[in-house]
Amino acid sequence: MYEQGGDPDFWWKWMLMMATVILSVIVFNAIMRKLLNVERQKFFSYNHINEKHKKVDWTIRISTVVVLLLGFAINSTRNPTDWFWFFQPWNILLLFLISSQTAKAIMERKYAENRNRYKVTIGETVFILALFVSLYLTDFWGIV
Repeated sequence: MYEQGGDPDFWWKWMLMMATVILSVIVFNAIMRKLLNVERQKFFSYNHINEKHKKVDWTIRISTVVVLLLGFAINSTRNPTDWFWFFQPWNILLLFLISSQTAKAIMERKYAENRNRYKVTIGETVFILALFVSLYLTDFWGIV
């Protein structure tokens, strides 16, 4: 059943899972934009609403990098069984995602021309978090 080195179909399953996740997010986003009459943003671009949003976003990004480096430095000096959970990269990145998207939604609600844009951002964030929680709770849909 398994060869030396693990499941020979692992990478195919992993690519199928990633394609499913990406397609799900794209379809969810398209449906939300259509329902709320919100224009599509450029792919792989991050448009700041105004200068205040830009400053807040860059503060969050720089703080995340500093905490990642600090967490790595602290946890690398400790025994792996004694690592601080809050310095684990996935926890820091999850906090970054939530704080960055929350700041974006607040700025969109206050300053965007189309006030429905923040609803898309919140819905997208909740959907992505639910998707990743389902992946975690189901051992990546049975792939791992």
